[in-house]
Amino acid sequence: MSNTSQSSKAQDSPESPEENTTSDDTRAKASKRPRPMEVLRGARAQLEELTGLVPEAVSSFEQTADGWALEVEVTEIERVPDTMSLMASYLVELDADGELTGYRRVRRYERGRADASRSGGR
Repeated sequence: MSNTSQSSKAQDSPESPEENTTSDDTRAKASKRPRPMEVLRGARAQLEELTGLVPEAVSSFEQTADGWALEVEVTEIERVPDTMSLMASYLVELDADGELTGYRRVRRYERGRADASRSGGR
């Protein structure tokens, strides 16, 4: 009896067993990929661990062909008043799994000053 029910299911199913396995593998891989918020949190934690600097904000975040790219703002030197603190932006690159593959400082600025090159030249 079980052979009959299995063969009728196989006949009713438009997918072959090989196609079914492939789609299951694809779904499993997709479900293992980190979600964007998981990537953000992981990137901030990994950058802090490597540099000792506490990330304050993520100013850009995008998925790339190789994984993810973020620009993270940190306070490098705290000053009084706070508007004179020295800030920095770091470009952080991660692989598709959210593991940090590299980072570099791309700019430094005082917290209280606008960056003319990034605000449209005004």
